[in-house]
Amino acid sequence: MFPTRRDLLRATSVLPFASLASAQAAEPEFQGMIVRQNEPQNLEMPFASLSEWKVPTERFYVRSHFPTPKLDAKSFKLVVEGHVENRLELTLDDLKQMGEVTIPLTMECAGNGRVFLIPAVRGAQWGHGAVGNADWTGIALGTLLDRAKPKAGAAEVVLAGADMGAIATDPSTPGAIHFSRSLPLAKAKKPEVLLAWGMNGAALTPSHGFPLRAIVGGWFGMSSVKWLNRIVVVDRPYQGYFQTLDYSYYVRPTGTEPEIVPITEMLPKAAIARPGPSEVVPLGKPYAVFGAAWAGESKVAKVEASTDGGKTWVAVQLDEKPKPFCWVKWKWEWTPILKGAAKLLVRCTDEAGATQPEKRDGDRRTYAINHWVPVEVIVR
Repeated sequence: MFPTRRDLLRATSVLPFASLASAQAAEPEFQGMIVRQNEPQNLEMPFASLSEWKVPTERFYVRSHFPTPKLDAKSFKLVVEGHVENRLELTLDDLKQMGEVTIPLTMECAGNGRVFLIPAVRGAQWGHGAVGNADWTGIALGTLLDRAKPKAGAAEVVLAGADMGAIATDPSTPGAIHFSRSLPLAKAKKPEVLLAWGMNGAALTPSHGFPLRAIVGGWFGMSSVKWLNRIVVVDRPYQGYFQTLDYSYYVRPTGTEPEIVPITEMLPKAAIARPGPSEVVPLGKPYAVFGAAWAGESKVAKVEASTDGGKTWVAVQLDEKPKPFCWVKWKWEWTPILKGAAKLLVRCTDEAGATQPEKRDGDRRTYAINHWVPVEVIVR
């Protein structure tokens, strides 16, 4: 049973962040981050550095499709239009006067874990660190939609960013396009979908979407459009580039041919932060294996570990009570009793009963990667 918008608003603290009033936060120094691409900027958190439930802004992964646009908070305007009764044109101050809520949500890049695919595929070669949990401050997108009043027949809500560029690889685009994604109207109205101007108690930084971005709880990060400046309500399925030609996968409906559908919800997944690959672990002594697990729109129900290739599993300890749309840290005290190479596995099961699978689903193309990834260590 998921919380309603009212439940989330009651359960979360509304913080009077003075730093969010109008100014742009300074761009953090991304020290120690793994650079997957310089321009546009794509940075990964070293997953072995995982220490806190909330990832600091300067350690939170950065995914950009086009160069970061230079925007000004004072001149910024958000346009809401399309299949609505009331077209809106709002400043950042207008949005903030409509209310404010702060909630924690986990975001994961749809390509997180791509480096583990065999054979290798194109795209940013993320390890486990294109994921993070943060506090996000803004208003529910549903609040804005209530004011715009979608007309009868409204189906989807298109979110478009100020960033733009041309895709030259196949399939290429017909010139420069904006990054955009859509949400079904029902999802857009849910309380876990925010228009955020703040992150971890400060204003958004340029790399994280200043001055405004979408945050779509439970869905992969490509839906959380950065530098958001246009919302269009439409009465038919949106067919944009990043909705169809990219960030999509195959489904196989019974009795019909495979179909392409947009990537949406994150999948149950657990990952090991430590030990790292080829790390030496002492024989006969307890070792603290730890990591994180998340489960999209569901909550994590349990995390299990195995040292025999998945033949047997043992439950590991969760560091905190799982929350909706958030990861949970876990730990396991392992005492190895045999010398030599050992392979550690973990898997996550969500409250709906879905369990992280052993093998990769090839229909997901290069996205939604949640199969078991062993960590091989040396016991001596």
